[in-house]
Amino acid sequence: MAFNHLPAGAHDALGPLSISPVTHSVPMANFSPPGEPTTGAPIRTSPRTVLDRLTAGPSRAARVTHTEHLPPRAARYAVWPDRIRSEVVAAVQSAGIEHPWAHQALAAEHALDGESVIVATGTASGKSLAYLTPVLSALLDGSEAPNGRGTTALYLAPTKALAADQRRAVRELAAPLGNAVRPAVYDGDTPVEEREWVRQYANYVLTNPDMLHRGILPSHPRWSSFLRALRYVVIDECHTYRGVFGSHVAQILRRLRRLCARYGSDPVFLLASATSAEPAIAAERLTGLPVKEVADDASPRGDLVFALWEPPLTELHGEKGAPVRRTATAETADLLTDLTVQGVRSVAFVRSRRGAELISVIARERLAEVDRSLTRRVAAYRGGYLPEERRALERALHSGELLGLAATTALELGVDVSGLDAVIISGYPGTRASLWQQAGRAGRSGQGALAVLVARDDPLDTYLVHHPEALFRQPVESTVLDPDNPYVLAPHLCAAAAELPLTDDDLTLFGPAAGELLPQLEGAKLLRRRTKAWHWTRRERAADLTDIRGEGGKPIQIVEEGTGRLLGTVDAAAAHTAVHEGAVHLHQGRTYLVRRLDLEDSVALVEEAGPPYSTTARDTTAISILETDTEIPWGSGRLCYGSVEVTNQVVSFLRRRLITGEVLGETKLDLPPRTLRTRAVWWTVTEDQLDAARVNPEILGGALHAAEHASIGMLPLFATCDRWDIGGVSVPLHPDTLLPTVFVYDGHPGGAGFAERAFHTARAWLTATREAIASCECDAGCPSCIQSPKCGNGNDPLHKRGAVRLLTTLLKDAPTP
Repeated sequence: MAFNHLPAGAHDALGPLSISPVTHSVPMANFSPPGEPTTGAPIRTSPRTVLDRLTAGPSRAARVTHTEHLPPRAARYAVWPDRIRSEVVAAVQSAGIEHPWAHQALAAEHALDGESVIVATGTASGKSLAYLTPVLSALLDGSEAPNGRGTTALYLAPTKALAADQRRAVRELAAPLGNAVRPAVYDGDTPVEEREWVRQYANYVLTNPDMLHRGILPSHPRWSSFLRALRYVVIDECHTYRGVFGSHVAQILRRLRRLCARYGSDPVFLLASATSAEPAIAAERLTGLPVKEVADDASPRGDLVFALWEPPLTELHGEKGAPVRRTATAETADLLTDLTVQGVRSVAFVRSRRGAELISVIARERLAEVDRSLTRRVAAYRGGYLPEERRALERALHSGELLGLAATTALELGVDVSGLDAVIISGYPGTRASLWQQAGRAGRSGQGALAVLVARDDPLDTYLVHHPEALFRQPVESTVLDPDNPYVLAPHLCAAAAELPLTDDDLTLFGPAAGELLPQLEGAKLLRRRTKAWHWTRRERAADLTDIRGEGGKPIQIVEEGTGRLLGTVDAAAAHTAVHEGAVHLHQGRTYLVRRLDLEDSVALVEEAGPPYSTTARDTTAISILETDTEIPWGSGRLCYGSVEVTNQVVSFLRRRLITGEVLGETKLDLPPRTLRTRAVWWTVTEDQLDAARVNPEILGGALHAAEHASIGMLPLFATCDRWDIGGVSVPLHPDTLLPTVFVYDGHPGGAGFAERAFHTARAWLTATREAIASCECDAGCPSCIQSPKCGNGNDPLHKRGAVRLLTTLLKDAPTP
């Protein structure tokens, strides 16, 4: 029926990137607190004072549903292992670090012992230094070798910006070591003329999984001297390697280990992660190796004031007469404006590219009313910008030229932003791990910090701001990835065979599913068995068979129609919803309308315009069951998990008034359908259960639909996903089950492990779903409980009370876990 969602100070980065803490105060945009100086000598502002200013006035104060105070923590120090070269220790001391924290010294000890290790500690806990000291020591040893290239190390980051940031940090730290350490970035932005130098002479190469997959491993003969001498592989921000993307990276690392063995090396893996549950288990699944765990954070921390903020209801009414809550976008823009006027260094993390642009536009407009000179102190930062635009924004943030930034997670993982005083999180980011990662970007120089989570009008956000224990009393999630996913493994077996013919000895490395897939790949004429090995048979590059980030093909270029100027790019998978004909596109504060989307040439032509609305695509979805892997009885109904095929088509778009979200109209679209084979969890109900729940045929569709929407919104509490990773469909009579059925599926080919997690936690997941609906204050359903902004049916039909009764009956029959 409906498709909902497509799916550190000197210690940390060691670079000249620290942003000094704010020490001055100027009037707020909306008010001037009594007794606060507006001119004169600078003063230091505590996070509690900053929050008090933001909440001055009864209407503002009522928006804070909970305030959590995390007290400061003292440091625990240690000494560096005596095997770290004295020159490296001296370089670290010259950077202002006299003694390491205990977890840094322990991680270095494991690395020196030749043991792969993961450092899973909080933001600003010096993870970079923990792995850099043994790496630099090894490079220094290698530089003294009489012959050959010397020892090498490889650094992997999930984003280009983070790799570039780390190169600056390494250069500064290693400056006293002279030419012994030669760091270089090797990614898609590296000029062609520099690449040969990197291959031949760099001994610390910084890259990303995409370039390792497409550029380095397929060209391994040209990298032979580097791979032969490879001692360490650093995997930074490894908690981001989850779901299908993480599964791809796991297989890329197995291909790397295979080629290293071919050239006679056996590198040690050093992993850095935000705090997560069972980090060693996740690291072992990622690398395929035993991994030691260092998770006892010994770094100091300033006090953190964490506020949960719910925007107020407005006098407007939306779809089906539901009350409309003020948008998180508008609320975040207000807060960013007020913090900027105070002089508080702040970043607002936003889930979408459009949201980041919109918040910066609104904040600039409101700053212009206070002081026009402040408008240049706020900007947006997101993926899709050209490299030179990203670098300019990073420099402005480092220098302090920018006071406020509205950013997507491209910044969360992109650059060190130490010294920020406040972080605004516009909408729950999907996991507790991401929440703490973003909140930890403030106070990274040891000073106190403020974090504010602004709730979107959606079931999960509403639930969380009224159930703070779900955020502050629960551990962070485990990282979910499945290297044995056949949709992931198959193309990497082909890529490995193209690099070196695959033998039976390789199958253990790639996992138990490899042996089953090879005959299928041979039958598809992708591989051919010759004597004792499988060979790649095609002329095209095997590495081009797969898109490891699941972006669905060649990016769509966004081009200004009148000038031919390239504005940026958008992923192919998002093109149907983001740059369809008539879509509003925001870029660095300017608004454009999409005049034409050419899918064959991968280009969207836009022209600058100023429409008073935003656009939201609407779609329809059908789902069929391919195979049921497992099922259990829920009373007379069933809870199932297995493989499905999802067919989705964008059919129209809505125009919504800015700020209020009021629907102004709908326009039809003619775009081709897209098909996805993936994994799903689904549950069925029988006639007896419907009778017990008092759900008659007239309200059945609305009750199922409402339960589906809310369950999608709540799943991120139980799986390492956000709601955009998953989709759902509800059907009053599904042709495969012949019963009323609700499906929730992974939005990635082959599945990502999220639906499987939902199956195993179904009782707790659906209990929280029922509570979220039942506890909402609205009468008939609203975005805070059962309405979805991505609903292909325009949130029609929905029946709130029917969904509560249906879930109540279903949960009575739920088996005990």
